[in-house]
Amino acid sequence: MISDLLTRAAGEALSFKTLIDSGILRADPPWVLAKAGGAVARYGAVGAALSIAAARYPDRVGIRDELGDLTYADLERRSNALANEWRARGLEPGSGVALLIRNHRGFVDAFYAAAKCGARTVLLNTDFAGPQIREVCAREGVDLLVHDEEYTAMVGDVPAPLGRFLAWTDAPGPGTIESLIRSGDDAPPPRVSVHAKIVILTSGTTGTPKGAQREEPKSLLPFGGLFGKVPFRSQEVMEGCAPMFHALGLTTAMLGVTLGHTLVLRRRFDAVATLESIEQNRVTTVVAVPAMLSRMVEAAPEHPRDTSSLRIVFMAGSQLGADLCLRATETFGPVLYNLYGSTEVAYATIGTPEELAIEPGSVGSPCPGVVVRLFDDEGREVPRGVTGRIFVRNVMPFSGYTGGGGKEVIDGLMSTGDVGHFDGHGFLHIDGRDDDMIVSGGENLFPGEVEELIATHPDVVEASCIGVDDEKFGKRLHAFVVQRESGLTEDAVKDYVKDNLARFKVPRAVTFLDELPRNPTGKVLKRKLQELT
Repeated sequence: MISDLLTRAAGEALSFKTLIDSGILRADPPWVLAKAGGAVARYGAVGAALSIAAARYPDRVGIRDELGDLTYADLERRSNALANEWRARGLEPGSGVALLIRNHRGFVDAFYAAAKCGARTVLLNTDFAGPQIREVCAREGVDLLVHDEEYTAMVGDVPAPLGRFLAWTDAPGPGTIESLIRSGDDAPPPRVSVHAKIVILTSGTTGTPKGAQREEPKSLLPFGGLFGKVPFRSQEVMEGCAPMFHALGLTTAMLGVTLGHTLVLRRRFDAVATLESIEQNRVTTVVAVPAMLSRMVEAAPEHPRDTSSLRIVFMAGSQLGADLCLRATETFGPVLYNLYGSTEVAYATIGTPEELAIEPGSVGSPCPGVVVRLFDDEGREVPRGVTGRIFVRNVMPFSGYTGGGGKEVIDGLMSTGDVGHFDGHGFLHIDGRDDDMIVSGGENLFPGEVEELIATHPDVVEASCIGVDDEKFGKRLHAFVVQRESGLTEDAVKDYVKDNLARFKVPRAVTFLDELPRNPTGKVLKRKLQELT
């Protein structure tokens, strides 16, 4: 018990130092500290973040999107006005607010206004179908819905007792959050009785997405774990490519506000536009999923831009892979930080540029304050080099699914649903999903290993594999390949696998596609691939 307390105290002290180094903790003037303290008392940590940034950096550009620039003082006034208008319409602490919004100022306005109301904010995936949205909103008890105009038909029959409001429209007018902001009182909203909660949904690639609810952390360790691996610094420029409804995009956007960053946002990802923005805005941090990074790497030779300002390319959401890691490092330099985690456990490991230089196919070592262990099906820990189920313990509070239930827990560690192994350097490698494993000829086979190998072929952009029935082996792999130029043959892909892996890992069939089907967070939709077999 005492040793645990000492370890916790040491971790908090180290986290405190990393926050000083980053610029989050600093010697602010008394009036700034007074405003910050008052905001935290009124709204809690999440709701107060924008108010603190506005007190510290009032004239700094907080958001740069397709409509122009907004300073932190602008964003503070806008979220105050919107929160006051919603309160006047009956939005109370604990009420449900759903956001179906792409990356633009409207997301930031609505998110922080809801937080200042003490609402429970449900982040809807912009790729969800109508039935998924309706089911999620009914389950989560949504009282107020904010959406971009393009989703109007999709959400038309979703009950929202306190109203629906447009976050982005090409025809401004009544019913928009912009109209509420213009008419609202921009004084700080009243104190809330309960602090904001955030519900982040799982991808929902195979059914109705689950809601993972998070409480405010009551520790510095979540920051220390992240900042102990990634050299974030205050008042820089962050290009937010990852969608903000996703844990990666939301967390880094909130982090950007806390750091006083200028957040450069675009509703739809465009690789060339991102490269141009890096040069024009002197972007220091890009937040993206691997599929976005791949497009940037492919576009860079034909659209050369000055990307020397980049210090951090922060990746998560799906497998990066050794080949893309090496190509991206060659393109942008040693700036890649590859995060592994899940909606439920938040982060587990981060591969730094130094670690990825040693093992580019890994996701690096555990973050400070995080424990990662691998167990077999009987709950026994497996040794290095042996594939096991990945379990994580950290101080990021996951409160269970909003519809009930949770993830499997062993010795206080929570399952990620993935399997992997530690190498001799202590770096974690992700071998695949726990439920992706197939048995081929009596051997356990994880598609991820074969996918990563095929992706290293010089004529391949990316690949994905699924299990299909096979009369001789029980199951075999079917590979789906995106090639750089036409000419690559099915036999050439099979021979490449045969030359590098065991015979039972050679795909039974290879299908060439123009692109792999993905959701907005970059995960391959393997159910779509099953439909093609």
